[in-house]
Amino acid sequence: MDGQDVEKCIICGEHKQDGIVIVSEFICDACEAEMVHTDVKDDKYHFFIHQMKQIWLQNNA
Repeated sequence: MDGQDVEKCIICGEHKQDGIVIVSEFICDACEAEMVHTDVKDDKYHFFIHQMKQIWLQNNA
C-alpha cells in the first residue's frame, strides 16, 4: 500500500493505512505481524483462521 489510503482490516475491523491486500481484502500490518507469530496451539490462531476464511467466502458468494 502507498500509505495514503485508509482501509478496514478484515481481521481487527479497524481502519488503518499500512498493510497488505489479499484477494482484494486488507490486512493491517499489526494483524499480519501477530498472525505470523501466533502458535497454532493458541486460541487466537483459530480466530485468525476464521477471519481469513471470510476472504474466500466473500469472493465465492
